Amino acid sequence: MRAAIYSRVSTIDQDPENQTQELRRFVEARGWSYVEYLDHGVSGSKERRPALDKLIVDAKRRKFDVLVCWRLDRLGRNLKHLITLLDNLQALGIAFVSLAEGIDATTPAGKLQLHILGAIAEFERGRIQERVMAGLARAKAKGTQLGRPRVNLPIARLHTVAGLPNPDAARTLGVSLATIKRWRKAHKSLSATL
Repeated sequence: MRAAIYSRVSTIDQDPENQTQELRRFVEARGWSYVEYLDHGVSGSKERRPALDKLIVDAKRRKFDVLVCWRLDRLGRNLKHLITLLDNLQALGIAFVSLAEGIDATTPAGKLQLHILGAIAEFERGRIQERVMAGLARAKAKGTQLGRPRVNLPIARLHTVAGLPNPDAARTLGVSLATIKRWRKAHKSLSATL
């Protein structure tokens, strides 16, 4: 099996060698070949990191079969990003191992742990969606107009696009297709000439 070892330390003065040595021992004990990806001095809260970005590209190219990291927080501190990353790896057929948490998705028990993490993340996404919808309903109840401000087109401007199909008229006037449709519908008396 081909492994990707991922290590990360947050500051330049930290030494990632403790993580890396333990990861190498784990991979070598299984007889796996490996490639190392190291982000040195990069926060785990950042979704874009040089070594992680390269790892993702290599994953899409199927250059390894399993990703091994020291702890989950080395891979990411943002739960949503972490779960999305693990879901994407799983979709590519790449297993995941986190030594500190004892997660080994090369085994059925490890796969179960990942499914539980995924279920928790899905639950959290649902809760966020509920809060957003409640906030929108509260704003609407207060009379706050939601969405983009409406564009009012003077009738004279509508005459300039007479005979053009809706998409061409919208492009010519620099407005959305919905605005043209709304205005043409509102001014049905003009629709014969528009």
